[in-house]
Amino acid sequence: MTTFVDRVELHVAAGSGGHGCASVHREKFKPLGGPDGGNGGRGGDVILTVDQSVTTLIDYHHSPHRKATNGKPGEGGFRAGKDGQDLVLTVPDGTVVLDKAGNVLADLVGEGTSYIAAQGGRGGLGNAALASARRKAPGFALLGVPGDLQDIVLELKTVADVALVGYPSAGKSSLISVLSAAKPKIADYPFTTLVPNLGVVTAGSTVYTVADVPGLIPGASQGKGLGLEFLRHVERCSVLVHVLDTATLESERDPVSDLDIIEEELRQYGGLGDRPRLVVLNKIDVPDGKDLAEMVRPDLEARGYRVFEVSAVAHLGLKELSFALAELVATARGAKPKEEATRIVIRPKAVDDAGFTVTREEAGGEPLFRVRGEKPERWVRQTDFNNDEAVGYLADRLNRLGIEQALMKAGARNGDGVAIGPEDNAVVFDWEPTAMAGAEMLGRRGEDHRFEGVRPAAQRRRDRDAARDEAQRDFDDFEPF
Repeated sequence: MTTFVDRVELHVAAGSGGHGCASVHREKFKPLGGPDGGNGGRGGDVILTVDQSVTTLIDYHHSPHRKATNGKPGEGGFRAGKDGQDLVLTVPDGTVVLDKAGNVLADLVGEGTSYIAAQGGRGGLGNAALASARRKAPGFALLGVPGDLQDIVLELKTVADVALVGYPSAGKSSLISVLSAAKPKIADYPFTTLVPNLGVVTAGSTVYTVADVPGLIPGASQGKGLGLEFLRHVERCSVLVHVLDTATLESERDPVSDLDIIEEELRQYGGLGDRPRLVVLNKIDVPDGKDLAEMVRPDLEARGYRVFEVSAVAHLGLKELSFALAELVATARGAKPKEEATRIVIRPKAVDDAGFTVTREEAGGEPLFRVRGEKPERWVRQTDFNNDEAVGYLADRLNRLGIEQALMKAGARNGDGVAIGPEDNAVVFDWEPTAMAGAEMLGRRGEDHRFEGVRPAAQRRRDRDAARDEAQRDFDDFEPF
C-alpha cells in the first residue's frame, strides 16, 4: 500500500486577509491631506480540482497539512495589499469530500470539477475607505479576517464502467491484462492485488473502462480482509462481473458457493442491487476447470445469469465476453439521465432576519448573553482593541445592527456579561446600555487627535492674518484732523 491511497484526512487552512492601513496623506503645502490608507488583500482559498492524470491520494497521505497564502496589508497612498494566492489541490476523478462526521460535502466527478474546501479571509478596510462625512479622518483601520480552518476526509471511488469482483486469485488481474493494456501484478498467491487496477477496452465502436477490484472474502462488508477498503470502488460501476475460479485448489470452495458469498457481501454493503451482472467461469484451460465449468453452468443460467467460459492464459472466450460487456455498458449509458451543468448550491447559515441571534446562558451563576451571527463575529475579529476609536466604531456598528435592542428584549441589564462569538473564541465584555465604547474620548466625530497640535506653517499663517486684521482695524479707526 505504498503507491496507492484512496482515503486520507486532510487539514486545510485558507489564507488570512491582510490588515488595512491607517495613514494620513502628507505633502508640502497640504497640511490636511486626509486619510490615504489602502485596504488589505484577500486571503487565498484552498480549492480541490479533479485532474484525470491523478490516480491516487498518496501525496496528501504523506503531507496532510496544506495552507494557502495570506493577503498583504494595505499601505499609504491608497495602495491596496496584494491578494493571497489560491492553493489548488488536484484530486482523482471520483473523489468524495466529507467532513469529520461523515457528511458528504462534495462529490467530484468529471475533469475540472472543483470545490472550495476553505474560504480565504477578506482583507481589512483602510482608513481611506472608512472615511465619511461624520468621520473625515479615521485614526484606525480594520484588521484582516482569518481564513477558514477545515478538517476534511477525501475518499476515492473509482470511476469505471465495469467492475471485476471475486475471490482472491480468481484470475481478475489476468483477465483485465488480456482485455486491455493494463499491466497489473499477477501471482499465484492470495491478495496479490492490493490496489484497484483500471484498463480501457475497445469492442467495436464502444470504448469502456474495466476496474479490477481487490479480492473479496466472507466478512468483507464488515471490514475483514481488504474488501471493505475497496468495496467503495464498485459503487460507480455500471456493470458487475463475477469472476469465478473453476480450478481452485481449496476443496471447500466451488464456483456457485463463491458467487453466493460475494453476492451476500455486496448485498450487505448496499446500493448495488440494480447493477446488471455477468458470470465469468475462468481458467477453463485446466482440464478439471473445463469440466467444472460445464457442470455448474446450467445452475448459474437457471438463476438468470449470462455465463461466459474463458481462459485468460489461453485467450479463450475473450472476444465474446468483451462484446457482451460493451452491449451492457452501452445500454447503461443510454439509460443514464443527461448530465446537467454543475450547479453551485449555497447553504446559508440559519439565523433570524436581523442576521444574528441572542441567547441567555449561565456562567458561574451569573447571566451571560451570547451573540452569534456572521456580521457581529466578523466585525469583532476586524477590530483593533488597542485603538479606542476602533472600539467606538465597533460599538456604533453593533448598535446600528440592533444588538443593543435585542439585548434589552432578552432581559440584559447594566453590567451583565455579553459574549460575541463561539464558546471557544469569544470576546466578552460588560454591557453598558447606550454607552459609547471610547470614541467620544477623541472629541467630535470625524476629528483626528493628530491634527490638534499646532504646526509651524499654520501658526505663521494665523499670525500674519491676525496682524493684517489688526492693521485694518487701526486704519478704520483713524480720524483725520
